[in-house]
Amino acid sequence: MADTVADSAQAPAAVRHAEETMGTVFSFDVRGGDPGAVRAAVDDAVAGLHRVDEVFSTYREDSQISRLQRGRLTVEECDPEVAEVLELAAEAERLSDGWFSTSYGGRLDPTGIVKGWAVERAARQLAAVPGVSGVSVNGGGDVQLLGVPGAQRPWRVGVSDPLRPGGLAAVISAAGVDELAVATSGTAERGAHIVDPRTGRSAVTDLVAVTVVGPRLTWADCWATAAFAMGSREGLAWLESLPGVEALLITAGDEVRCTGGLAARLG
Repeated sequence: MADTVADSAQAPAAVRHAEETMGTVFSFDVRGGDPGAVRAAVDDAVAGLHRVDEVFSTYREDSQISRLQRGRLTVEECDPEVAEVLELAAEAERLSDGWFSTSYGGRLDPTGIVKGWAVERAARQLAAVPGVSGVSVNGGGDVQLLGVPGAQRPWRVGVSDPLRPGGLAAVISAAGVDELAVATSGTAERGAHIVDPRTGRSAVTDLVAVTVVGPRLTWADCWATAAFAMGSREGLAWLESLPGVEALLITAGDEVRCTGGLAARLG
């Protein structure tokens, strides 16, 4: 979870909120700005998340994605966000050589990209409020950070240790950057839910968790999923090739592997 504790009484005012939707909890921490304006913006962002759930949920028969999958709607008849997300997903599939996919068993399922995209969109919406100096939005453990929580204090995110419940594998710092995202894919929380798109079955690899660090949560979330499906050796090599991306991979044998530049983001 994001560390949002201010160091002094001079820290900007904080508006915090937690909301349950999309099958998880979204936590907001916004620093600076007029509190009334910020709370109104948080309300708008929360409404936007619920709308995303209504449009993209594969568990709702009446969602636009479900109706699109059944051929009851065309992309042009859906909300514009549907075309946006599907275009982003197609780019993620191209860049990962098919290891990230929105097609499972012949069915359209963009949920692998929707949450990260929705969190990032909400964070940028809040950062646009006049006077806001820092934003943290955490969606089920995947975090988009913008700005700073206080003077000379960066946002920090603890990465859970998948093999030691309650422990941390690392702490990621956003020091020196205006935006940072942290996304984790693994089996510790939800079991074997990641699909190998080449077989259509659960991905069987030597990994228990992949944490990806980069500027945008939309992509970090996709890359963590794709790298997990690849396995530690191929996944690490591929993540090393992505500009602006660092990662931490943990195997079932308790081996920790990381990209060359990750050390600069620890703290």
